[in-house]
Amino acid sequence: MNKNLNVYNNVLGLVGNTPLIKLNKIVSKFQGSFFAKVEGFNPGHSTKDRIALYIIEQAEKKGILKPGDTIIETTSGNTGFSLAMVSIIKGYKCILAVSSKSSPDKIDMLKTMGAEVYVCPAHVSAEDPKSYYEVAKRLHKEIEDSIYINQYFNELNIEAHYNSTGAEIWNQTEGKITHLVACSGTGGTISGTAKFLKEQNKNIEIIGIDAYGSVLKKYHETREFDKNEIYPYRIEGLGKNLIPSATDFDKIDRFVKVTDEGSAHSAREIASKEGLFVGYTSGAVLEGLKQLNAEGVFNNESVVVAIFPDHGSKYMSKVYNNEWMEQQGFMEKNKSKEAEIHYVK
Repeated sequence: MNKNLNVYNNVLGLVGNTPLIKLNKIVSKFQGSFFAKVEGFNPGHSTKDRIALYIIEQAEKKGILKPGDTIIETTSGNTGFSLAMVSIIKGYKCILAVSSKSSPDKIDMLKTMGAEVYVCPAHVSAEDPKSYYEVAKRLHKEIEDSIYINQYFNELNIEAHYNSTGAEIWNQTEGKITHLVACSGTGGTISGTAKFLKEQNKNIEIIGIDAYGSVLKKYHETREFDKNEIYPYRIEGLGKNLIPSATDFDKIDRFVKVTDEGSAHSAREIASKEGLFVGYTSGAVLEGLKQLNAEGVFNNESVVVAIFPDHGSKYMSKVYNNEWMEQQGFMEKNKSKEAEIHYVK
């Protein structure tokens, strides 16, 4: 079939080439032009489709993977979904160690995609035997004919975005981009994209978004791992309690930290003002943009690209659930400004 007519052999042909969409209302008082790289348009509804497909195909080329083998990974949900999707098409088993911080929506999606899921406590150290890092390592040792993707320490994570996301953004902005603003978790997205963009224009400013409770910002500034920075927070897929080698800190110019509450409300703001139904980390990016604008980082010549990592459907039981927002203290009871629902009897 002719791919130019949008006919594909399977769903994997839809990975990448996501749209760049101009932001309007939420940045109406900002200086500069702002665009969102909306990764929810990937078939697995997140940027993690890119690394899942790329890493698996590289393993196939090297003869590491054969049909019937088992893929094992540590995930906050999105990478797991992407790996499960690719595994279905390519004939692999998929086992995922998931943080208990992951939304029930994400965990249900993983089960629906045929993955075997181990839900691990979120608020333990990375070295704890119950952490999702250690559980994934143990399963890899125990299961014959398995590979551990290990996205936090896999250089292919960076390479995937260097070969796709960075080039796409450069071409979509016709080389006019001045700032890239992106969340940092494993660091693959921001590092790979930054590497490509910096090679085209070293003056492009790369700004990472980190969470309060994460060690990344301080490590970037001091190159010291400070355990005192670590405490529980709610945003999924953002920040870390370890230092991933998939983060190239030298390619990132600075970090800003954002709050759980502000990021949740900003995600809702993107949906209600731009019509883009995005996830929690996209709200974190908007929170970062607000801080940077307040600091005077942007001017009328700025061309800013913000990566919105995933789709809002994965957060229906959290950010887009009023009861959850109330339980976190993010919203007063019955104070939601959402559209009303009328039941006709």
